[in-house]
Amino acid sequence: MEHIYAALFGFICGSIPFGLLLTKAAGLGDVRDIGSGSIGATNVLRTGNKALAASTVLLDAGKGVLPVLIARAFAPGTEGVAAVAAVAGHCFTPWLKFQGGKGFATAAGVLGALNWPLMLLCAGIWAAMIAMSKISSVSSMTTVIAAPIAAAAFGQHALIAPLIAIAGIVIVQHRANIGRLMRGEEPKVGSKS
Repeated sequence: MEHIYAALFGFICGSIPFGLLLTKAAGLGDVRDIGSGSIGATNVLRTGNKALAASTVLLDAGKGVLPVLIARAFAPGTEGVAAVAAVAGHCFTPWLKFQGGKGFATAAGVLGALNWPLMLLCAGIWAAMIAMSKISSVSSMTTVIAAPIAAAAFGQHALIAPLIAIAGIVIVQHRANIGRLMRGEEPKVGSKS
């Protein structure tokens, strides 16, 4: 039952569509009508409002941190379940007909709560990839693939399965990006297209 509670709490936290709520509250309309159609921070950035995009990153990461910390406090050993559920909730939010974001910021949040040194390593990988490619999706996908490999390399075996599951969710959510990358049509960071 503890695992079920952790999954439900994680999913509910993850399902809050902060990117959509913030852009609507700011009078910028529905963020799903621009760019990639995602509710995540990269697409919010395409509105031209950097503060709103930064707020979306923090809130989307926070909704990943919270369920992991709560699970650790009240049901140790269920943190991985809460982590996967939070990312799934963001990507498949029931409030938006099970459509959502790409899951990267929430994945970063859960990784930070699960193991912050590993998250810092992955942040370095993300920063290197964004500097080289200037493409958010490339950086995000590379980082989530690297996370379970890094966990294995540093002996964090309990994190490998949850991080593989999270990587799977994030990659699936990037399927349209993968198509655009193959066609050479993927927009770079800061582009409104």
